Amino acid sequence: MWLAAPTDLKLLPYDVHIWRIDLERPEPELQALEATLSSDEIARARRFYFQQHQQRFIAGRGILRAILGRYLGVEPQAVRFEYEPRGKPILGDTYIHSGLSFNLSHSQDLAVCAVSINRVIGVDIEYIRSVSDVEALAKRFFSPREYAVVRSLPPQQQQKVFFRYWTCKEAYLKATGVGLVQLEQVEISLTPEEPAKLTTDEQWSLIELLPADNYVGAVAVEGFELDLKCWQY
Repeated sequence: MWLAAPTDLKLLPYDVHIWRIDLERPEPELQALEATLSSDEIARARRFYFQQHQQRFIAGRGILRAILGRYLGVEPQAVRFEYEPRGKPILGDTYIHSGLSFNLSHSQDLAVCAVSINRVIGVDIEYIRSVSDVEALAKRFFSPREYAVVRSLPPQQQQKVFFRYWTCKEAYLKATGVGLVQLEQVEISLTPEEPAKLTTDEQWSLIELLPADNYVGAVAVEGFELDLKCWQY
């Protein structure tokens, strides 16, 4: 599923490109990636208490710049970002008119970047970890129908389904720039055997991802007729 990207990378109107990024990079590469970051990104990295979290942030933002630079035909350090009111990064400066839309998500030592053109896009991944109060969280953040699905499952299935719901909701909310404040207002239809569907907005496509063992993810894209390609950075 995750292939090496071609050297002549092209993004057509129906394309959705998903990049899988290993955030554990060797020190020389981290230094090279840090050199491409802006001063505010470096300051943000320094605010992380643990060095591992600093390094993962540097890897994620540096590789994001490298990926976007390939589409824009510029060096990574030339990429400029602006931020929407709730913090979603978008391309800024002269690149705001490129039509390129992107979103980045990370969990543990893995990140995914979703890219499209002239379509709003959002992506989320989560490492499936043990959540002791999964039913209580589902009752708080999910719709009654979603909560009923989680509650009906045996414990060994509840965790994965919970995170499937979560990533699908967050991918859509990240795409729209709303944030988690409306998590319970986004309704998803899924079962352990059936893929997810977004039932609260029929103008969007929702695609679940399997980034790696013990991870789940989802990408939400405005519109339909998509050609999904998954690249390994």
